[in-house]
Amino acid sequence: MSARTYRIEDLAHLTGTTVRTIRAYQDRGVLPRPERRGRANAYTDTHVHRLRQIADLLDRGYTLASIKELLEAHDTGRGLGGVLGLVAEVDGPWTDEEPARITRGELTERFGGTPDDAAIAQAVELGVLEPVPGDAEVFVVPSPQELAVAVELHAAGVPLSAISAHLRELRAQVEHIASRFLKFTTEHVFARYLDGAHPPTDTDAAEAASLVRRLRPLARHTVDAELARAMRVLSSRHLLRHLGGSASEGTGDETRLVPIPADTMRAVEALVGAEQAGTFVALAAEREVRARALDQLASKGTKHSNIDQNT
Repeated sequence: MSARTYRIEDLAHLTGTTVRTIRAYQDRGVLPRPERRGRANAYTDTHVHRLRQIADLLDRGYTLASIKELLEAHDTGRGLGGVLGLVAEVDGPWTDEEPARITRGELTERFGGTPDDAAIAQAVELGVLEPVPGDAEVFVVPSPQELAVAVELHAAGVPLSAISAHLRELRAQVEHIASRFLKFTTEHVFARYLDGAHPPTDTDAAEAASLVRRLRPLARHTVDAELARAMRVLSSRHLLRHLGGSASEGTGDETRLVPIPADTMRAVEALVGAEQAGTFVALAAEREVRARALDQLASKGTKHSNIDQNT
């Protein structure tokens, strides 16, 4: 029985792509050229499978250059299953929490009984709610715990707009913490699996996937422990300050988290190292503040001098 063949138009329709894309993949070397049969090009099920692999890897965030390396490794017998298993492990859920569903009416009831379409739109934008296609009255809640926190804060008197603004700020800070944890684990744990000249073997990828499963809860446990410590220290200091205790004046060692562009931080870390990056930014900001203060004093001195000369 002869293998089934396809024209390029049929291949594009079957795989949900376009003729132009197929030809571009061929030019980039990620899709084999078709067989030539007479005057026609013949594509086979091998091309169908390869296009579906490419689409899956693109959906996972891989570039065409990376996909080419992975597929070349697969074609030379080094395997692709282990790498895809590692990708699936990383892409999997990083929490045991199960998503839930909630109706627009239930949202209104939980947040005080007054409909607020603007607040719902903000929640959708932040990913706290996800619309259900074809049903404008129902939403998926990826994290019921996060929604429950918002409900409690609102019941305590916090406006929904303030809750959304706080979540935006918190998310930026948590993403910074996550990026630092990933950099740390990549440097000290995963580099031996991922930094080779070629894609990792199936064995390497399987070992890395096992490490991901073991290290996944460590990030949450570390953040939980450090958040508990910080809340205890800072809340005690905050309470003393408001009650007029010994911490009523600033201690001088307080810190505040501020969002700094990632490119800026990478440049600072390249200049002074990751461990000194915070100190460098603080000193640079302090130097700028002092320079402006000196400029302002000098400006005032010049004005007084002009006044004296004119009198």
